[in-house]
Amino acid sequence: MQYPDFFDAVPRLRIRDPLAEFLGAAEEGVLEYRYLDAVRLAGHSCPTVAGAFWLTRLALGALYCTRMAVRGGVRVAFRERVDNGVTGVVANVVSMLTGAAADGGFKGLGGQFERRGLLGFGGEQPFELRYTRADTGISVDASVQLGQVPADPDMAPLMRRCLAGEADADEARRFRELWQDRVRRLLFEHGDDPDVFVIRYVN
Repeated sequence: MQYPDFFDAVPRLRIRDPLAEFLGAAEEGVLEYRYLDAVRLAGHSCPTVAGAFWLTRLALGALYCTRMAVRGGVRVAFRERVDNGVTGVVANVVSMLTGAAADGGFKGLGGQFERRGLLGFGGEQPFELRYTRADTGISVDASVQLGQVPADPDMAPLMRRCLAGEADADEARRFRELWQDRVRRLLFEHGDDPDVFVIRYVN
């Protein structure tokens, strides 16, 4: 599989999953997720997928501080309905990383490890997502301001030509480069920018 080099440079998320430990899927339940895992899940790399990956990494860091976050131990609420805009795409990435699932999620074993009901939509909240630790009730509101990382002005006309089947090979290649460069800039030039990735503790 060939993909942009910067995918491998994105810091990974290490998280402990008690269910993975219980069933022997991972030593001590420790799982490691790469940005490439989110790309494979979504089938593409875009600012939305990258933003969901990085925002979740930041939110879990804020909730657990120096401790390793617990997969299956966090509830995630979305302000929008699942069928609104890119909410479903973001939710898929968030669910992969946190283990939180809606009604169709894992029902648990012997009253433990349940994942269903940890992912909700259409909540009344100020930010697009709210992450809450199930054990302590500590919450953070989170959002990504993708408009703070504008695309190259050449990208939109190139996209139109590609979609219309009018672009030549050089134009198609240039479009792909510009598209992924915006993803790269989002993660590497704005990954610690509080105006782009906004995290707020809930009082």
